[in-house]
Amino acid sequence: MQKTNLLYKIQPAERLSNVNEYYFSRKLKEVAQMNAEGKDVISLGIGSPDMPPSPKTIDTLCQSAHRKDSHGYQPTSGIPELRTAMADWYKRWYDVDLDPNSEIQPLIGSKEGILHVTLALVNPGEQVLVPNPGYPTYTSLNQILGSEIVYYNLCENNHWYPDFEELEKMDLSKVKIMWTNYPNMPTGANATMDLFEKLVDFAQRHNIVIVNDNPYSFILNHKPLSILKVPGAKECCIEFNSMSKSHNMPGWRVGMLATNSTFIQWILKIKSNIDSGTFRPLQLAAAEAYHNSEEWHEEANFQVYSHRRKLAENIMKELHCSFDKEQVGMFLWGRIPDCYQEVEELTEKLLQQAHVFIAPGFIFGSNGKRYIRISLCANENKLAEALERIKKNIS
Repeated sequence: MQKTNLLYKIQPAERLSNVNEYYFSRKLKEVAQMNAEGKDVISLGIGSPDMPPSPKTIDTLCQSAHRKDSHGYQPTSGIPELRTAMADWYKRWYDVDLDPNSEIQPLIGSKEGILHVTLALVNPGEQVLVPNPGYPTYTSLNQILGSEIVYYNLCENNHWYPDFEELEKMDLSKVKIMWTNYPNMPTGANATMDLFEKLVDFAQRHNIVIVNDNPYSFILNHKPLSILKVPGAKECCIEFNSMSKSHNMPGWRVGMLATNSTFIQWILKIKSNIDSGTFRPLQLAAAEAYHNSEEWHEEANFQVYSHRRKLAENIMKELHCSFDKEQVGMFLWGRIPDCYQEVEELTEKLLQQAHVFIAPGFIFGSNGKRYIRISLCANENKLAEALERIKKNIS
């Protein structure tokens, strides 16, 4: 029987026309190809911690995985041991009281949380406030879900904080969510209680939900803060937190959100229809990690990154970039010199001539187009080698 060649006319969903492949997904393919060609690229682009979790965390995972009763489906709301550990951690480090049974929802990372919160709170066509510059996923996921994105400016001359006078002049009648991220990525601007108080007041007056993404509060920072410490914040705010950065567990995919019990139930209604609970041994190990000592955090989140940060600052100086020494977090954000028309002139020169990959700031929004971001997730030897390559190959 002769086969007939059929011309299929299947088209992708229209939502795909609004988004592109994630920049790092695309660029790291190029880096991988260069490495395959023997060019040995040093990647200072992404924020994936290169150190392991605490030994007790790994031991707990291994021991629990050997149990015969550890491999079944788990509750979407998370096991009690994990929720209790999360609540204890918030009280210990942020002095915030949370009910582990009703005010905490474990997540498979913050990206998942962005999806679920948007689905739970925002109808297609309603507006969300997204920072510029900011985490690209705030934009891409809301585009996929049909939210109308309204950017608000973060600028260096305002310490990378929202301009509340500018916000007050906007039509906010259709805004449901304001995405914030302090300590900030990519700029490294630290959180302050004054900033959080202003955000809570803004949310209350305009009937907006503030969603603060807070994974960086422990990195190079001895005073971690939570927006939920502000009186009344729990009623109008949701806070994400992640074990990826603070506990060296990016591949484990364990995060959380904290807020009032009503929001938790709305979000759980979405989440329970999308995924199932996380592997029980992984949850037990995460619960153990939340009990890491102050000494562990001092070493992993401050001392190691302090040494790396000095080398990153030297790279910035060698490139004649300016930067704020008060930045926190696992990146260093710097402004490029005026001799470059576009930031990619510099980042591509670094990649092709020095074989060093550094993220251009435009991927975080138009207000980042004159900036670069150096990741501290490379050991001191790699950072030192990157500095030497730049000295030899970049005039």
